[in-house]
Amino acid sequence: MTQPIFDGRYRSACAPPARHSGIGAWSQLLERRFLALVALICIPPWSDAAVRAETVPPGAAGPSLASAAHVVEPMAELDAWHAAQLMGVGVNIGNTLDNTSKWEIGWGNPRITKEYIASLAALGFRTIRLPVAWDTYAREGRIPPEKLARVAEVVDWITAAGMFCVLNIHWDGGWIDSSYKKRFPQTYATFSAEAERKYLSYWSQIASFFAGKNERLLFEALNEETNFEGTGSLRDAYATLKKVNQLFIDTVRKTGGNNGKRLLIVTGYSTDIGKTTSSEYELPTDTVPHRLFISVHYYTPWKFVGVTEDVGGIKMQPTWGSASDVAELNRLFDAMQEFCVHHDLPAFIGEFGVNGKKETASRVRWMSAVASAAFARKMVPVLWETGGDISRQPPHSASPALRQVMQTLSRPTS
Repeated sequence: MTQPIFDGRYRSACAPPARHSGIGAWSQLLERRFLALVALICIPPWSDAAVRAETVPPGAAGPSLASAAHVVEPMAELDAWHAAQLMGVGVNIGNTLDNTSKWEIGWGNPRITKEYIASLAALGFRTIRLPVAWDTYAREGRIPPEKLARVAEVVDWITAAGMFCVLNIHWDGGWIDSSYKKRFPQTYATFSAEAERKYLSYWSQIASFFAGKNERLLFEALNEETNFEGTGSLRDAYATLKKVNQLFIDTVRKTGGNNGKRLLIVTGYSTDIGKTTSSEYELPTDTVPHRLFISVHYYTPWKFVGVTEDVGGIKMQPTWGSASDVAELNRLFDAMQEFCVHHDLPAFIGEFGVNGKKETASRVRWMSAVASAAFARKMVPVLWETGGDISRQPPHSASPALRQVMQTLSRPTS
């Protein structure tokens, strides 16, 4: 017998602070407010001291600091393997905060609402991946406060709904690996000095701002932008990605607050299972054990999930579900599982998805098979969604295919 994967909500293991009464309580309150005022006036909001200025339970009314994100929430001790079991199936809020045309709405989706987030929880999702374009909207290297505040608002809606939130630096114009040759002719397919400077700065700003958030917030190093083959050799390309992942870990860890033990997601090469499980790939190191995930994406076979008509030498695959189709999926997921077991960290399947023009029966088979393969191997599957399977307009209805997938998925009891 199987257990439904969406039963129950994860609750923090941390107990609320002890209550006090009488004069002692007033004394503590005055002291806390004084420290908060000192922090607001004298301490930069991104510093460790500001992050530690006050601790309140999640959802409680905190002091009037420069940002509520600087209040340190109680944080449960949660290792990555345990978290993977709690994170269930996830969904991306794609083509929204990651768009590079106009903040949040530039690619045709409306602003994210609290009701939309609640609808995702009601559908059974337990993790939301929140892709964000930061560099596009930065001003002289600084992320505008209103942008950080807006992302924080969405993060809070997600975690208040009982879900985990994964926050990243997404494509953002391809500046990390200079992947757009016309825009980056001199540094194409490399991690340039300018990219390194910005990468360190942005992660320092992001991590510092969110340092007080509890274990439900995870950071992901970057998206798929890992084409560093312009560095000279494949070995150099893999070494460059290891450097980028290491910079991410080191930068986040030193920002203080809860970031010293936050769950982090490092990126596989091209987020491709074959390239990530290669002997050339090397993981970065962390000062905290069992707090890392490895991120890969799954869009296989592309001729089914992404191709809707015969183009050039690529012949479109109209359906999915044959014995050979299933064997290919299991072969790749077995390879990823072997990598995870060997390195003792779970996989975060940060994106998987299939074009909505394919027949419903095959879409249901493919999505269900990918999620089930991930669950059976203690991985976290996260659907790529841009408004095609879940309406961005009230009442935020799911497509028939997605409803069927969400109703039938289950996690093995073993």
